[in-house]
Parts: sequence; C-alpha cells; structure tokens
Amino acid sequence: MTDGVPVLFIGGLGRSGSTLVDRILGQTPGVCSVGELAFLWERGLVADERCGCGEAFSACPFWTEVGIRSFGGWDRIDPAVMLQRQRAVDRNRFIPLMRLPRASTTYRRRLRSYGEALRRVYASVAAISGAALVVDSSKHASTASLLARVPGITPRVAHLVRDPRGVAWSWSKRVDRPDADVPSQMARGGTVRIAARWQLYNALLATVRTRGSVFRYEDFVERPEHATRRLLRLGGLEVDDLPQFLDEHTVKLGVDHTVAGNPLRFRTGVIDIRADDAWRREMPASRQALLTALTFPSNLIYRYPP
Repeated sequence: MTDGVPVLFIGGLGRSGSTLVDRILGQTPGVCSVGELAFLWERGLVADERCGCGEAFSACPFWTEVGIRSFGGWDRIDPAVMLQRQRAVDRNRFIPLMRLPRASTTYRRRLRSYGEALRRVYASVAAISGAALVVDSSKHASTASLLARVPGITPRVAHLVRDPRGVAWSWSKRVDRPDADVPSQMARGGTVRIAARWQLYNALLATVRTRGSVFRYEDFVERPEHATRRLLRLGGLEVDDLPQFLDEHTVKLGVDHTVAGNPLRFRTGVIDIRADDAWRREMPASRQALLTALTFPSNLIYRYPP
C-alpha cells in the first residue's frame, strides 16, 4: 500500500449483494466496514437514520467520535452545505472532469474542498477503529473515481456484478426500510430502467475499477471464503484466519457501524450464505427474455447467457 488510508471500495448497481459482501468483509480482524459512506451527510447527519449498530446516527458513540476527531464535532459543520458540496462534485457526469481536472478550475476547487472533508472522515474512521483497511460499499462509479483523487486516501475499487435478471427482480420487490422510525420502503424500479442502469453502471465502473477486480455475486456466494480472501488481497490485506466463517457457507456477523445499505446491515448472529435466485422460478419468461435482450452484449461479457 502507498501512503493514505487504505479503502476497499465496492462498486456496482444496487441490489447486487454489496451489503452481504461488505458485512462479511467487515468481520475480519483489522477491517472496518462503514456501509455506504456516500450517504453520510444525507442519511446520517440530516435524516439521523439508524447506524448499523441500531442507534440513531446522532446517538452512536462510534460516529460521534468520528465527528469530533474530524471536525471538532458534527455540530461544527453544516450538513446541508456538505450535501451541496457533494452534489457539486460527486455525479457520474463529472467523471470526465475528475479524469481531466485541468478542464475546469471551478470544479478542481470544489473537489479539493469536498475531498478534504472526506479525507478527515476516512482518516478518523481508520484511527478510531484501528483498522488496516476500511470497506466502503457506496457503489457509485463517480464516488470511486473521486476517492482516487483525494490526497490521503488510497482506494482499491472492486467491481461487483450480478445477473441483470436477478437485479431487476430484486428492484421490483417491496422491501421495508428499518433505518428510521417513519415507515418507508426501499426504492423500486421497472425492467427497462434497471436494464439501462445495469448497462450504464457496469460501463462506468469498467473505467475506474482496479485491474483484476471484477467479481460476480453468484461466484461470491458459491465460494464466499475464497472470494473474501481475494477481495482482502485486492485491498492490500493478507490474513491467515477468517474467524467469521464457521464453515464454507456459514458466517457469524457481529455489529458494524454502517451508515446505509439494505436491511442486512442490521443482522447479527449466524447466517447461511445462499444465492438469492428466486427470479429463476418466479420471474415470467417473457420478462427474463426482455432483460436478456436489453442487457446484450454486456450480459455475455460478464458470463450471463440467456
């Protein structure tokens, strides 16, 4: 690893299994999982949603200490301003400016300002947790590209891919969000929209991912311990023991201080790792065929045949 906070960034389209991967990695000694840190300002500071530990963000001792170490306390910054700064630099349409920063002096100035805030947060997370590797499952290609341009952060970008039919099926389901007291559900999306996003997200991640970092959800759940070691090596961490694995397909999850993610981020205890392939039995054949056509030829590139 070069100088800077080592970050293993998990990129991919939502509902691809990133929370599962994130949680399993986070149980490794010397690793700290923060969930989807891109939502720190919006869901943590503004909405005060629950941390993965179950406490409201404002009541979580870990994030309280991160705020003090980073800024002297979260009350010393305006979360609305931070959210505005994030939106001014962290968008997929800004990726060309990130790669050619001299193209816009204004953008470069905004990136420096927001990047310094991120550097403080990641450095505080690493220092307080004592982690040799921070795992961030924010998924967005723009965030991955941005982190690579922040002094003091050394990201490695893992590209997670899942069968587009499984992704679309997951996006179609109603899933309650236990993140806040006000009842809500996770976002949903139609077939055509999700197919287009699957194509776009994978194309963008192909431009920012670390070489040799593509891994499929289906391969991960088939050989999770092997895949976990591979991802840790990508992040620069070699480990002898993975105590979270009770056997090849069973893990024990402790408490993680994750900012955002699917409801799995609140699960603790023993869980079995099995592929979520209900779409094979329950999705109409006509819809499967449509998704196959809409995601061609990328689906073949990632080994998802009709």
